[in-house]
Amino acid sequence: MIQKTLEEEKWKFLVIDDHELLISGTIDILQKQYPNAEILTAQTAQDSLKQIENFSPEVIIMDLSIPEQTGGMARPEVGLQLLKNFMKKYPEINFVVQSAHARTLVRIKQEIDSHKGGFTVADKSLSSQEMLTRVNWALQGLTHTKDIKSIQVILEFKPEWLKVLELAFQEGLQDKAIADRLNVSERMVRHYWNKVQDALNVYPEEGKNIRIQTEMRAREEGLID
Repeated sequence: MIQKTLEEEKWKFLVIDDHELLISGTIDILQKQYPNAEILTAQTAQDSLKQIENFSPEVIIMDLSIPEQTGGMARPEVGLQLLKNFMKKYPEINFVVQSAHARTLVRIKQEIDSHKGGFTVADKSLSSQEMLTRVNWALQGLTHTKDIKSIQVILEFKPEWLKVLELAFQEGLQDKAIADRLNVSERMVRHYWNKVQDALNVYPEEGKNIRIQTEMRAREEGLID
């Protein structure tokens, strides 16, 4: 019996993106590479949930910046939450994140690490062939995030470090309040700050506020909104 190649298999793809032109381009690329594949699309989080339940795709290629529902604003947080829910409910599905906001994936590091299916990242600046390579890797159950600048370092962030950033820059808490929320000492919170700043390559500079510099770098890396 002749074994089929990946390209010959009858894969089920679900493409999620709120831009019709980008969806059309992705479908065209996939159809040429996987002529036997069945491809469905969704433009919102709500549509995506319906499609995955009815269609049972083996591969999901998705942007992160999508709206919750038709007429809503596209936001990376919506796609992140959708992806997180998908990985929890469908641990065997293969994912290709095709997004300009891929750095925000650091917020769901634990879910990515524990996901059983393939998980690759294809920045929208990649060529068609490079994008197809990421799809091929995902189909083989591989995990690949290394082509995002500095994401591998950021992915090493511990949950408590991220929590410090959230509490400080999204809730406006000072170190004592952060320590109370995390049930640790203020000294430990300062230790977390040192680890965060080291990972972000933020160090004391004369005339500059290191906390503000940390906040700016954290936003650049997608660690906080």
